[in-house]
Amino acid sequence: MKEKKDKNKEDYRKWKSVGYKIVFTNGCFDLLHQGHLDLLASAAKLGDRLIVGLNSDKSVKILKGENRPIEKETIRKSKLIELKYVDSVYIFDEKTPLKIIQKIKPDVLVKGGDYKKDEIVGNVEISNWGGSVEIIPLTPGHSTTEIIKKNKM
Repeated sequence: MKEKKDKNKEDYRKWKSVGYKIVFTNGCFDLLHQGHLDLLASAAKLGDRLIVGLNSDKSVKILKGENRPIEKETIRKSKLIELKYVDSVYIFDEKTPLKIIQKIKPDVLVKGGDYKKDEIVGNVEISNWGGSVEIIPLTPGHSTTEIIKKNKM
């Protein structure tokens, strides 16, 4: 059973020092939906602590276009940190979370099933320090883009 959630994002150092297995995943998490929840719950089961890299508003616009994000980064972060299986959230402005991955050096890097291992940012780095990359199958019928398209009709 996990201890009380500590929201200090630098706690990964403490967690590593006591031997916790650190899991990292990332994304925009715009309009948090069932597919996101399933991914995060599955990722959390792969270790002792789950750290989420969250694309900033600036980063989401670069990746998804000027009409995104739907929700501001502060709202997206507060939703994520309130989930029982998320222990920490880092917001990043870059297009990818590589700097965070290199800083934290997680034991497990997780992405959704729409990625192939060799396409995952941080794959090479995590392999170099003995970590693993895990791909979680997507929950069919759940994506932010689909939700937006349905609501425009």
